[in-house]
Amino acid sequence: MMLTKQLFITGTDTDCGKTYISKNIITSLAKQNYQVKGLKPIASGAQIINGELKNDDALALISAMNINLPYHIVNPICFPEPIAPHIAAAIHQQSLSVQTIVDSIHETNQNYLTDYTIIEGAGGWFVPLNEQAYFSDLAIALQAEVVLVVGMKLGCINHAILTANAIMNSGVKFKGWVANCIDRQMLNFEENLQTLKTHIQVPCLAVVEHDGEIDWQGF
Repeated sequence: MMLTKQLFITGTDTDCGKTYISKNIITSLAKQNYQVKGLKPIASGAQIINGELKNDDALALISAMNINLPYHIVNPICFPEPIAPHIAAAIHQQSLSVQTIVDSIHETNQNYLTDYTIIEGAGGWFVPLNEQAYFSDLAIALQAEVVLVVGMKLGCINHAILTANAIMNSGVKFKGWVANCIDRQMLNFEENLQTLKTHIQVPCLAVVEHDGEIDWQGF
């Protein structure tokens, strides 16, 4: 088997649908007979299930995967409070390190061989990990291809263009972006979509209808 292909899923902000799109990609690739695992390296907002702190996003990734991984492998760092990870880490007197997380993912890739590894971030591109580093630094260190999820709603144009420009300027492989239709009532949807296609200089990989699915090709 070739080395796993890594896709890092980031978003314009929280609640833009990163988990939904990540799960969608995993499911579609699995249907194409690829072995796929999904990782949520850091999660905030969790509850105790069967004696273990578990996050809904991580559980959603597990439900889509076609290999069996222990929860702590999918989500090694989990905080109960639904707040920014660096703030949660400070509350629990923990430190978050890019290198530690990268080493953990590399070890997982070696121990659990798959064609694809889908890595879901938390919040947006510039959510801090600590006082010096951001989630963007994690994607850069992993040398993963980045997919941006744009939650289609009022205000998304500014968020999406700023984030896309930041990703492009980081030097990572920016594969493209996904228009995720989270607001059924969004006014002038097509005009907003076309504006984003004009101003974001990488392909729109998919337009995903509300609660819709898509056949992911070319990954």
